[in-house]
Amino acid sequence: MTLMTPPPSNAQQHDEMLVPRSDLPEGPQPMEAVQAENTSTVDAPIVDDTPSGRFTWTITNFSRIPKKVFSDVFCVGGYRWRILIFPKGNGVDHLSMYVDVADADKLPYGWNRYAQFCLTVVNQIHSKYAIRKESQHQFNARESDWGFVNFMPLAELYDPCRGYLVNDTCIVEADIAVRKDMDWSYDSKKETGYVGLKNQGATCYMNSLLQTLYHISYFRKAVYHMPTTENDMPSGSIPLALQSLFYKLQYSNTSVATKELTKSFGWDTYDSFMQHDVQELNRVLCEKLEDKMKGTVVEGTIQQLFEGHHMNYIECINVDYKSTRKESFYDLQLDVKGCKDVYASFDKYVEVERLEGDNKYHAEHHGLQDARKGVLFIDFPPVLQLQLKRFEYDFTRDTMVKINDRYEFPLQLDLDRDNGKYLSPEADKSIRNLYTLHSVLVHSSGVHGGHYYVYIRPTLSNQWFKFDDERVTKEDSKRALEEQYGGEEEVSHATPGFNISPFKFTKYSNAYMLVYVRESDKDKIICNVDEMDIAEHLRVRLKKEREEKELKRKEKAEAHLYTVIKVARDEDLREQIGNDIFFDLVDHDKVRSFRVKKQVPFILFKEEVAKEFGIPVQNQRFWLWAKRLNNTYRLNRALTPQEEAQPVGLLREVSNKANSGELKLFLEVEMGKDLQSIPPPEKSKENILLFFKLYEPSIEKLRYIGRLFVMSSGKPIDILVKLNEMAGYAPDEELDLFEEIKFVPNVMCERLDKKSTFHDSQLEDGDIICLQKSPQIGSGEQYRYPDVPSFLEYVLNRLVVRFRNLEKPKEDEFILELSKLDTYDNVVEEVAQHIGLNDPSKIRLTSHSSYYQQPKPQSIRYRGMEHLSDMLIQYNQTSDILYYEVLDIPLPELQCLKTLKIAFHHAAKDDVVIHTIRLPRHSTVSDVINDLKSKVDLSHPDAELRLLEVFYHKIYKIFRANEKIENINDQYWTLRAEEIPEEEKNLGSHDRLIHVYHFSKETTQNQQVQNFGHPFFLVIHEGETLAEVKLRIQEKLKVPDEEFSKWNFAFLSFGRPEYLKDSDIVSTRFQRRDIYGAWEQYLGLEHIDNSPKGSNAANQFDNFPFRVASSSPTFICNSTNELGKIFAIIIDLHLSFNVVD
Repeated sequence: MTLMTPPPSNAQQHDEMLVPRSDLPEGPQPMEAVQAENTSTVDAPIVDDTPSGRFTWTITNFSRIPKKVFSDVFCVGGYRWRILIFPKGNGVDHLSMYVDVADADKLPYGWNRYAQFCLTVVNQIHSKYAIRKESQHQFNARESDWGFVNFMPLAELYDPCRGYLVNDTCIVEADIAVRKDMDWSYDSKKETGYVGLKNQGATCYMNSLLQTLYHISYFRKAVYHMPTTENDMPSGSIPLALQSLFYKLQYSNTSVATKELTKSFGWDTYDSFMQHDVQELNRVLCEKLEDKMKGTVVEGTIQQLFEGHHMNYIECINVDYKSTRKESFYDLQLDVKGCKDVYASFDKYVEVERLEGDNKYHAEHHGLQDARKGVLFIDFPPVLQLQLKRFEYDFTRDTMVKINDRYEFPLQLDLDRDNGKYLSPEADKSIRNLYTLHSVLVHSSGVHGGHYYVYIRPTLSNQWFKFDDERVTKEDSKRALEEQYGGEEEVSHATPGFNISPFKFTKYSNAYMLVYVRESDKDKIICNVDEMDIAEHLRVRLKKEREEKELKRKEKAEAHLYTVIKVARDEDLREQIGNDIFFDLVDHDKVRSFRVKKQVPFILFKEEVAKEFGIPVQNQRFWLWAKRLNNTYRLNRALTPQEEAQPVGLLREVSNKANSGELKLFLEVEMGKDLQSIPPPEKSKENILLFFKLYEPSIEKLRYIGRLFVMSSGKPIDILVKLNEMAGYAPDEELDLFEEIKFVPNVMCERLDKKSTFHDSQLEDGDIICLQKSPQIGSGEQYRYPDVPSFLEYVLNRLVVRFRNLEKPKEDEFILELSKLDTYDNVVEEVAQHIGLNDPSKIRLTSHSSYYQQPKPQSIRYRGMEHLSDMLIQYNQTSDILYYEVLDIPLPELQCLKTLKIAFHHAAKDDVVIHTIRLPRHSTVSDVINDLKSKVDLSHPDAELRLLEVFYHKIYKIFRANEKIENINDQYWTLRAEEIPEEEKNLGSHDRLIHVYHFSKETTQNQQVQNFGHPFFLVIHEGETLAEVKLRIQEKLKVPDEEFSKWNFAFLSFGRPEYLKDSDIVSTRFQRRDIYGAWEQYLGLEHIDNSPKGSNAANQFDNFPFRVASSSPTFICNSTNELGKIFAIIIDLHLSFNVVD
């Protein structure tokens, strides 16, 4: 063990995806890893109680390590850790590396531990070029490892000149700082008076929001007063689910589950394991409640609590003209970056922008005018929700990032400061806008996930409480305020005798949402809420639930004192066989059960059975069940009189040592001729009790028909008349008999020789014989499953599969009953027959992802899977959904071709036509262009075409003529073909070929640039002014003078516009040669987007419905910058993955 040394002071946050290693595409994957030999060095004993430490791992023979490998175990803070790496990447082309809790499977239930860590790949040539990435995480049983999927590109790691891999040796360092474990006997209700909410998987963000809303007492009271009825179900009613949740938070002694509420949202299990955006959830929840409150006594509550108004204005400087627009808000988004505190953010929010020069405002009846543009507040709501913009898109790095900068917020917020500079002239100045802090919602970790919790002052007293899922603790104001500002934190070393500077960590835990309550309204908002505010039917329902829960808890606590006896009877067998079950005799979970104290003698239990079933004690005989070696359940033997005199607890131990709480029995009752029960016959060793099932091939029905005692020396032929009577057949009906032996892993059902003795056939008590009519020779009857073995084989393997059209992936279109053993050909033939298609080879199937609840990104290749079972199983999870599509050519032919959709832009016409090109996969772009020429109208016969890649109205690539089309992807990017203008073919030495894009700016506070329309190239000449360039652009685009006069022109670099004057020389803004990311430097045409939404055929991805290849990562992003998020995802996909058709 060596002590931690600080990383370089300029280390930045790395916003690669921080996920547990199990969060892989297509669901959790097993993590089996080998231990590397001689790969780690530990400079201190394994037992160490320092709060921080460094582990150095020297990995030899690195290139020969298999898929993944663990380091030796090392100890930091008294805890055992190890590093896990994927030398070839965890499904990506980057080194993947994680910190792992080494003893996670041995820790007590509910454990968690918090750690900050930094992982480093040492550069063995130049140490200053070491790759470091840091994070923090609350490790727990579900997320016992955390780290970086994309730690560093494999190309860099394996490049021998880079210095990360020298002599096939790689050196990895882990710096870890740990906080102490929690007390697992902690009782939140006892210690704080409050209870927490259970985490369903990734619902901590929702829990923090719900706790915040619950502790706004006026909101809780309004929710209680929403009309619901006793017939409503919480899982189908958001108001009732929220009422139930709030009631339990108020009166429960233990943490509360949120499953009913998430079900009322329409979420499935998968949704509960995905982090959603808190602001979006807050708005959706409030909108739904607002709608449900209409026409009730609490109508308008949401607006009264949360709604404020601001005024957007543009005021001309030189003429008397002002344009204003009033807008409402439920929350405000405040900038964090570049702002030291909340006041600085408000200053920026109302900052006045001057519209002048080339950016003048076009005022009605006044033309272009210098103007001021800004926002002022008309009124603030009683409860002010501030969303801090901790997440934003970084254009320079092409990714979403989290802003962890220090950002302060006051305990009291005065929005009347500086003579009400945030208020509009029409604001009501009699209202004092002084606010006190109620809640601080915190996000911990990086941009792609993490943990959420909240600090709340429920009564606005000096006492803060931290609500962290199930755990609630008292906290001081420093923890709730200063420690959530963000910035950097120094971790000092506890080892004496070493003069080492503190280790600096970026504080990834910081506030992202603040809730303030206006001082003048706090008595109304933080009001008393008692049982009288809760509807009587709700109180009755929830009290009953509490009583039932308490009863179950009591039963669980006393379970060791009782034995559960499950009694199966002939009636259960008749009801279940052929309906619920087909194999064995009974499902013990569906029979009558009795909860009996262990010391009660069995003979007394028989009296309780007599009362329950009306069977006198002397007419009862009980049999024990036994699980045989072939995994079947059969009757074993009857209880002896001596056993019946024993306590039931002792009898249970004799019968079944595997299950401590249950005793499974069969009650044998014999009936006399008057259908009244009679004492059971004597049972000798020669007697065998057999059970009989009847199979009818004509209706494919199996049912239970009874049981018989037979002599072991007897023969089946001796009881055929009796069996016919039990089956309801004529006495002389010919029967075939089969013994049902087992069904796991496959069916074993063998024909019984009717002339052999039962003893010779090795039959014993509890065995099952299936019988059916013998087939009549020459009858011509044809059945799907003509005999018992074939029927049982069918039952074992049958699957009801839901088929969905791939174009409508959420809707079941039809259902087919198939067999797991059906081949690929069987399945497509069944589908084709069902939809009336003559050629099954035109059916293409796609499997369902149980993990993502959507079609897998890659369809099933022709005969690519042998059986139906292969199509439905994924990581030990079996689905019952398949997607299909009907192709225009057979799938085997299509697989040999590459299909591309290309938007052709005519040189002289405005229309854009989409062409589908199919060519052999080895074809080139030149082949595509030649094929396209035969399908389009050219401006002249010798016109040359080029193929472009366009995404979000920007040109990203011009394809080379010799480029193979096999790797071209048109699934996420638009492929555009156009004629090459003559002026581009003859570029002068001083000419520039530049990108020209249309854009507008959002009306929101940050005024982000939004591109639209068709981008294009333009040749600009040396010394050419903007005025000259504008003339050529107007001519090219055929824009009327009046409209064109309203356009602004700007040079844009990474989304930042620099407006140009008519006299500016355009070429000076652009570099002579292409640079990486040339699409981010362009001439921008700013004007209103008048094109109808969704009409742009050339960019079919405006709404962005994409399917990601199976090797792609899971993206969990903040939605405050949707364009940036999508842009980051797509660029990452574009650079990293090949996506197949």
